[in-house]
Amino acid sequence: MNQIKTFLLISGIAISSFSSLAQTKNEQAGYHQMIQGRAWKIVQKLNLPDSVVAHKVSALVAGHYEGLNEIYKQRDSAKLSPALTDSAVNKLHTPFLNSLSAYLNPQQVIQIKDGLTYGVLPITYAAYLDMLPQLTETQKKQIMVWLVEAREKAMDAESSDKKHGWFKKYKGRINNYLSAAGIDMKKEGEAWQERIKARAGKS
Repeated sequence: MNQIKTFLLISGIAISSFSSLAQTKNEQAGYHQMIQGRAWKIVQKLNLPDSVVAHKVSALVAGHYEGLNEIYKQRDSAKLSPALTDSAVNKLHTPFLNSLSAYLNPQQVIQIKDGLTYGVLPITYAAYLDMLPQLTETQKKQIMVWLVEAREKAMDAESSDKKHGWFKKYKGRINNYLSAAGIDMKKEGEAWQERIKARAGKS
């Protein structure tokens, strides 16, 4: 939070009382309660043995939501240009991950990222593997590289639609890559749907 305020001040953007951003105290309280609940739900899935650490990590996740919300409110009130908005979001990203790393191992940090993005990466990657069992190791690696990049962008997006939008953009890139390699994505997709229906019929 302080990093964002410092960035805005350095950029010459006056930070007045955020009550002027059309949020009543009740709305603010409701928002804080919502993101705290959302953050705790994400952290609970890690099953951290130390409850103190779990609450600290949850506070970091909630703080990240708040920091992003503050940036996007400034943008929506025309106090931040798109370029400054992107810069402010980028300045929030790495310190947040570094803060998580003080309490979590790399795999747990990835779990937080997946929590922030609804688990779209592992779901999408598993779908590609299931749909296209003929994928080479090189193709699998490239798909994962792009999905990881999409997740890094999506975790800082302002809404569910925007988060999914990042994955949609990168899935388009992946599909073009696979089509260029000679894979008929339409045909493979239809065949995959038939296999899914057949599995469902057997269960």
